[in-house]
Amino acid sequence: QVQLVESGGGLVQAGGSLRLSCTASGRTFSNDLMGWFRQAPGKERELVASIWWSGGITYYADSVKGRFTISRDNAKNTVDLHMNSLKPEDTAVYYCAARFALSRSYDYWGQGTQVTVSS
Repeated sequence: QVQLVESGGGLVQAGGSLRLSCTASGRTFSNDLMGWFRQAPGKERELVASIWWSGGITYYADSVKGRFTISRDNAKNTVDLHMNSLKPEDTAVYYCAARFALSRSYDYWGQGTQVTVSS
């Protein structure tokens, strides 16, 4: 079974940095799209960044461009989100998700990890 497990969340001061990691297991990941989402209480879940497993092409939401970097390690089946210059508005539960080949939506989700940025 496919399983996504996030780690690295925590409390950080504004302007600080944090690295989230997603470990994927249960299948061979190729021709798949991996994404990081976040959701704050009372707000809609939004796509923060995504990366194609094979080609490495990335996407970033405008709100995090220049501050966040998504990367993957094909050998270890991990996808990281490096977050720099964190702002209080970055506070949310961050989720790792996978969208497999031929799918039109994200199919699998991790349980989430809390990121809290203090002023």
